[in-house]
Amino acid sequence: MPYFTNKDITAISIGAALWAILNILISPIFFQMTRLPCLCDLLAFVSLILVTWLTRKFGAASLTGIIATLLTLILRPAAFHMLGFVVASVVFDILTRAISYKICFNRNPFVGSSIVVTFSIFCAGIAGAIVGIFFMNFDVLTGILMWAGLHAFGGLLGGLIGVIIVRALVLRKIHPLYN
Repeated sequence: MPYFTNKDITAISIGAALWAILNILISPIFFQMTRLPCLCDLLAFVSLILVTWLTRKFGAASLTGIIATLLTLILRPAAFHMLGFVVASVVFDILTRAISYKICFNRNPFVGSSIVVTFSIFCAGIAGAIVGIFFMNFDVLTGILMWAGLHAFGGLLGGLIGVIIVRALVLRKIHPLYN
């Protein structure tokens, strides 16, 4: 029996495509208007949270980040900053697996949601630090930390929206098959 079912692959594909397409179409406009990188993190962590909740399998978030990055690079070949989000996706995947999906999504909604939002903030900060060091060429620690902080804020927004969507789906009794 394969590790990822057809439904898992569908969730991963839709999450990655949603992230990539919205990131390609909307994020550059938002960045040009505000010079804030928050929107790409918001899109990333909403997608990662939903895919992780739906599949509850290790590797799903990582695969979502890798596919979203590949799609973005195919459509915008200069968008190498997305490699920072691959690392963030892998770290998010490892953290949610380590703490367990039951704690993140099934048990006490406040505790699980708080943990998932915290992971989103942390992983977005990692992505921001990687982007700041390797792609924005910040060589001063304060610049790197500021850029990571802006990304972490986007992770906070994405984490909050992601857990709100998950909690709304749970309240409407729309559960993944793996409850």
